[in-house]
Amino acid sequence: MSKVTRSGAQPPEPHAADVHDLIRVHGARVNNLKDVSVEIPKRRLTVFTGVSGSGKSSLVFDTIAAESQRLINETYSAFVQGFMPTLARPEVDVLDGLTTVITVDQQRMGSDPRSTVGTATDANAMLRILFSRLGKPHIGSPKAFSFNVASISGAGAVTVERGGQTVKERRSFSITGGMCPRCEGRGSVNDIDLTALYDDTKSLNEGALTIPGYTMEGWYGRIFTGCGFFDPDKPIRKYTKRELRDLLHKEPTKIKVDGINLTYEGIIPKIQKSMLSKDVDALQPHIRAFVKRAVTFTVCPDCEGTRLSEGARSSKIKKISIADACTMQISDLAKWVSDLDEPSVAPLLATLRQTLDSFVEIGLGYLSLDRPSGTLSGGEAQRVKMIRHLGSSLTDVTYVFDEPTVGLHPHDIQQMNRLLLRLRDKGNTVLVVEHKPETIAIADHVVDLGPAAGQGGGTICYEGTVEGLKAGGTITGRHFGDRASLKETVREPSGRLEIRGAETHNLRGIDVDVPLGVLVVVTGVAGSGKSSLVHGSIPASEGVVSVDQGAIRGSRRSNPATYTGLLDPIRKAFAKANGVKPALFSANSEGACPGCNGAGVIYTDLAMMAGVSTTCEECEGKRFHASVLEHHLGGRDISEVLAMPVTEAVEFFADGEARTPAAHRILERLADVGLGYLSLGQPLTTLSGGERQRLKLATHMSDKGGVYVLDEPTAGLHLADVEQLLGLLDRLVDSGKSVIVVEHHQAVMAHADWIIDLGPGAGHDGGRIVFEGTPAALVEGRATLTGEHLAAYVGA
Repeated sequence: MSKVTRSGAQPPEPHAADVHDLIRVHGARVNNLKDVSVEIPKRRLTVFTGVSGSGKSSLVFDTIAAESQRLINETYSAFVQGFMPTLARPEVDVLDGLTTVITVDQQRMGSDPRSTVGTATDANAMLRILFSRLGKPHIGSPKAFSFNVASISGAGAVTVERGGQTVKERRSFSITGGMCPRCEGRGSVNDIDLTALYDDTKSLNEGALTIPGYTMEGWYGRIFTGCGFFDPDKPIRKYTKRELRDLLHKEPTKIKVDGINLTYEGIIPKIQKSMLSKDVDALQPHIRAFVKRAVTFTVCPDCEGTRLSEGARSSKIKKISIADACTMQISDLAKWVSDLDEPSVAPLLATLRQTLDSFVEIGLGYLSLDRPSGTLSGGEAQRVKMIRHLGSSLTDVTYVFDEPTVGLHPHDIQQMNRLLLRLRDKGNTVLVVEHKPETIAIADHVVDLGPAAGQGGGTICYEGTVEGLKAGGTITGRHFGDRASLKETVREPSGRLEIRGAETHNLRGIDVDVPLGVLVVVTGVAGSGKSSLVHGSIPASEGVVSVDQGAIRGSRRSNPATYTGLLDPIRKAFAKANGVKPALFSANSEGACPGCNGAGVIYTDLAMMAGVSTTCEECEGKRFHASVLEHHLGGRDISEVLAMPVTEAVEFFADGEARTPAAHRILERLADVGLGYLSLGQPLTTLSGGERQRLKLATHMSDKGGVYVLDEPTAGLHLADVEQLLGLLDRLVDSGKSVIVVEHHQAVMAHADWIIDLGPGAGHDGGRIVFEGTPAALVEGRATLTGEHLAAYVGA
């Protein structure tokens, strides 16, 4: 019997489980957030905007994502938690409605020389299985195709219990790996210049060794003196062949020196383990300089840079080896895999096809699987991390993205927007920290933080729809429709920088003249060859200052004052004013508080639980010894100076008793790049990606060079800050510098004097000059993707 619903009847009450459709944050106080309260709709795309340093990352990453990860970690046993990173609960009153968070940030991928795009995305693992099943001739298991597994064999006697008796049997084993034995799977071999290791006219005791850290005063001196393999008082050039071999190449040998058990090892294997096995760019500056001076890296002649053994390269599928497959552009590899039809490995092929297609879909089809992961830009690394999530069947997950459009051409941004919407439409919550108006425009919900940066930010200025944001009076709303106009007149070049036959990576023997004395913008879709042209063809000579997107390395003791060299003139000024040593005014040296060793806080490790940091009671978080704080300069002690924002410090060191021209110059450069809100002592670990790059730019502005090469200086910049950056670029050019910018932002293109556009596509579809000329000519012609998007931007 059917039931008829009466008109006017009350709709059924919603199920209790269906009312949890918001992520509620109340009273968030992480970093510069000021009791922020916000409600974020689930299963929608929410974009967080605001000037750099306004608190976006503090709210999204350090509050919402961090608490979700902490709660998930707590579901594991204490034993498992002991092996996981420990996370403290964010400083927030209420966090409700959280779901599992997947964070896709801009952190560079590991720079381990053995890590490649293929190993980072599991594509290599699937290829190894494929070749172990279908490759002819068959050479072994998937390990036989891995450049991280060496071939080893051994034999010996083993004792086994059998029938109540102990029996000795001879056993042997062998493992077939794919590692090239010559280069040990690195693809390159190194040749060490012995003259850079030592001065052979001197003895060891006379300081013959010129390797950083190898002094005769420390442990090395004790080992060299007590090992007995050579005479430390004899000049190295008079060593016998055996003595020289022992000094340079001897294998690890147990020795006893002054009753202490030690291990002696030759200098060269020691250097290879301590320096050459690591990423060169990750080494300390003085060690990196030594390695570049002493070591020559060349492609391994045995494996020709493929990292694989001869056996692994000999096994092929349809005339293609695994080395050939990894060298292919991924878009070509995807086509090759799609043409394979083998029912015995059908599930494997389907998964591999899906992974490779995801590369192409996300705009990374121009990469190859053998590309070292440490060479990827921040934007590329972020998109590589996205790949494993594109085909995921998970729903009701919160995805958190940190500026996913970084490094993307306007054409590629449209594709990224479609991917974000696709993740949302599968029933996921998507939170995006973003500055680009093209991505803000697709949001279902917008949260605008500000109104300013640093201590002037940390509050919610607007929450609602995109249309409401445009109509609102916030900085983001006012600048949302900003469009830089084309210049009426452009500067005339003072000279030309000739590039001939450029063939780095995918460049096709490019010949181009780069104008000097003007603002030149090099543009093109991601992977078209911009960085290859600029960084690979413009020599990093004495007259060239290059500011790339390499990460700033620094601990929680590092801050803008230490990184820029600002602290040196400040310490000297304090020392001169008070008649004491400059070292007293360093929290990492003699002036450090003895209670916390200059950290300002005391860390207590609680094993699998989050460690606790408490403000040091002795110095009250000021980091300095009490006696140091009695010394003043201009009425301020050193801790008060380090607490100043840059804008206040500029005035403080400009005149009066505290006048310090060297410090004032550095502070003016920090203000010029838009970092006036940073405090001098703020830890580098709390800075955003955009802030770190501008800090690097400010540091390099003091370098003496005629040509400045900048790699996407607008990364992490708010719409309002781009105008300030354009003013800075103009000042550099007007002061007689030549500025070459690799950039995707249309405002910078429109402001340029000359544009070099590469393309037309990415990878082997790019590498050509498709346009050279003024922005006006590019807009008028509309012959390239860049021309079309720039014309739409300026409303032509």
